[in-house]
Amino acid sequence: MSQDEQTDEHARTRADASAYEPDPRRWRVLAVSLVIGFMSLLDVTIVNVAVPSIRAGLDTSAATIQWVVSGYALAFGVTLVAGGRLGDAHGRRRLMTIGLIGFVVSSAAVGLAPDAVTIVLARLAQGASAGLLTPQNSGLIQQLFRGEERGRAFGMFGFTVAVASATGPLIGGALIGLLGEEDGWRSLFLVNVPIGLVALVLIRRMVPDNDVGTGSEDERERDPRVDLPGALLLGLAVLAVLYPLISLEGGAGLPLVLLLAFPPLAWAFVRWEVRTVRRGRPPLLDVSLLRGLPGYANGLMVGALYFTGFTGIFLVLSVHLQEGVGFSPLQAALLMTPFAFGAATTAPLAGRLVGRIGRRVTLVALSVMMTGTALAAWLVTAPSDTLWWTLAPAMFLAGIGGGGVISPNFTLSLAEVPPRMGGAAGAALQTGQRIGSAFGAALLMTVYQAVGSVASAPVAARAALLTALLVLSLALAAAVRSWRLGD
Repeated sequence: MSQDEQTDEHARTRADASAYEPDPRRWRVLAVSLVIGFMSLLDVTIVNVAVPSIRAGLDTSAATIQWVVSGYALAFGVTLVAGGRLGDAHGRRRLMTIGLIGFVVSSAAVGLAPDAVTIVLARLAQGASAGLLTPQNSGLIQQLFRGEERGRAFGMFGFTVAVASATGPLIGGALIGLLGEEDGWRSLFLVNVPIGLVALVLIRRMVPDNDVGTGSEDERERDPRVDLPGALLLGLAVLAVLYPLISLEGGAGLPLVLLLAFPPLAWAFVRWEVRTVRRGRPPLLDVSLLRGLPGYANGLMVGALYFTGFTGIFLVLSVHLQEGVGFSPLQAALLMTPFAFGAATTAPLAGRLVGRIGRRVTLVALSVMMTGTALAAWLVTAPSDTLWWTLAPAMFLAGIGGGGVISPNFTLSLAEVPPRMGGAAGAALQTGQRIGSAFGAALLMTVYQAVGSVASAPVAARAALLTALLVLSLALAAAVRSWRLGD
């Protein structure tokens, strides 16, 4: 896209903003949307504590059960951007309806699965359905909110992401402890059915069409065509990254060769999208426009690096506390829950502050997060009976910082994105987060296992947390660069 075209697009975005009329239902719509987002994000982590129970209940191998965890994340990451674009083109209410029906049906299939093959296939379908659902959150926020209200809305979104990630193991452990290890794991998935059915009714009654609240009548916003070749190229590019990383978590290194396919696939996707725009057709993701928007590229980098360090911490600590220390799944989850409380405290506050002080919110939050992580790395080698009084406060401090990263980064990254691209652009940010999560989990677990083979389990956990700290320092450097550029 030329400089003149970018200028015209920015001018049109400002004109749309001036015509914006707040939808009186916007906060209720957001609440419904975030309940659905919480449910789909929760299923990324809630299954971690159920792996031993599922393996015993279905009498299958560890490699097969690994795909119960990883298959969801893989399908989720591959479909995110396509789901966002479909919501932009065909209506977010429609995509939320389709995605939620698929999510409810596949959740029931997982919970009632008679064998391992069925549960893996159902988890793939569940992840793909979540990939259709989740991008509609950022799309609706872009559509329904402006100014400081948008920051507050993204603050609630960041709160949802942080709490869902941190409380998944706790909820999973509690349900299994309550209902028993033999069949209690099925409840982790079946509980989605009644919640999803209620949410489906609320979606049909409350979520507006895409043209409500935008103030825009641009024909391109209503263009129903979807860039299928672009979706295929991007899906393959994401697959070339996620599949090897997820396989590495399960101990298979050979698929890493697929990483070599990522650069040519990414290049082909960018070239195709540029060509699609030049031919006057709706792209999957207008990369030329997004490249010219203030803060978007840097925000994508900050988010991906943050999730690389952030997500792996929970996986390593969950494994270490259970296998290295001897805690039960519920005890391990309880010890990490202070992170969720810290994030719940600061995420809404950060959403309100970002409109006033901008990227400095991210700088302060990342610094606090890194301080908590450094303390956790120092204290993780303490005697097991003192971890409740040492590691838990460190996790709370890290959570206070973590709650101030996600929502401001979304707000600043999407500040200049037109509402017609809100779903796809927000989904691209979330795809970066999913790739970061997969890479971080593989990296930190590899460090933990490698150090654990020559040293004690606490020393291995410390090494993994220090690795996370290094990655978080890279996220801080990216945030500093964004701040200096005035993004």
